Amino acid sequence: MKSVLSVIIVLLFISCGKKETAFVPRDIVNVEIETILKDSLLSIRAIVVLNDSSLAFAANNNSFGLFNPKNNSWNISKQEHDSLEFSFRAVGHTSSDFFMLTIGNPALLFKTTNSGMQLVYKEEHEKVFYDSVNFWNDNEGIAMGDPTDNCISIIITRDGGSTWTKVSCNNLPTAKEGEAAFAASDTNISIVGDHTWIATGGNASRVLYSPDKGKTWEVYDTPIMQGTGTTGMYSIDFADELNGFAIGGDYTKPEDNSANKIRTKDGGKTWEVIGANQEPGYKSCIQYIPNREGQELVVVGFNGVDYSKDAGSTWTHLSDEGFYTIRFVDEYTAYAAGKGRISKLTFSK
Repeated sequence: MKSVLSVIIVLLFISCGKKETAFVPRDIVNVEIETILKDSLLSIRAIVVLNDSSLAFAANNNSFGLFNPKNNSWNISKQEHDSLEFSFRAVGHTSSDFFMLTIGNPALLFKTTNSGMQLVYKEEHEKVFYDSVNFWNDNEGIAMGDPTDNCISIIITRDGGSTWTKVSCNNLPTAKEGEAAFAASDTNISIVGDHTWIATGGNASRVLYSPDKGKTWEVYDTPIMQGTGTTGMYSIDFADELNGFAIGGDYTKPEDNSANKIRTKDGGKTWEVIGANQEPGYKSCIQYIPNREGQELVVVGFNGVDYSKDAGSTWTHLSDEGFYTIRFVDEYTAYAAGKGRISKLTFSK
């Protein structure tokens, strides 16, 4: 009996004596930028890292492409449909398929098939303008856009993207006058598990929230600058179910940093302005760096690249090179796209 008790005491002493190692954010001060695609005719705002770490993009001029990092090769094509000229600003993927969505009228959503790209959704309306697409899992996905009626446009698939259904305004919060969204970086939608957040902008800039993969919706006000057609949130991202960050401002006044960065710690219900009158100013895309416990973020815009190691409280300017959007491969590497190019970014201390 004494020997058993002695073992228990020793184990308790060992377990109590163990100290959990506190997470230490990195001091990133450098970013190496390598251009992997250059084409002056392209304006690229929609990229996605696929499950095999390859990179897909869709852009203006009906163009889309796939980058294979194993052999540094590109396969670039043009999507034809009824002799229309269109631009893509949103892309998404499941484990087996790639999706790309046009802006403007008509809205066209294409999905990869064995025989090429297949049109799986079309919407014609003078106000139609889709901004972003994302997926909860291989079967369920969502896209959002400007209002055509009295609510933000939302379409949802439950069959792997083969069919899409527009959500009735009866089941969505009523949009405010002049409330829409920006197709700046394909980051209007953030998903964590079943939870979904949608950033709007313009005369009103709010967050639509669904806890159940788009079945029910609430809406929350934000303190970000708003009130004109060019102000509000341009990008939103969540690290987990509670902690999120949104950025934007006014692209016509990129130096205005009075209230262009906001943060939530309660799942989007309430937001606070972060770094008022501090850099960075306007940015079009924000992303949490993976595997960094929600402490490290990167923002990009046409005015450069910035990094935060303290959940967005303070920022370090890393580069003046401009991009519209960014996606991470891992905690060191990302791809960023902009006017006429896609680049590989490598972050280091």
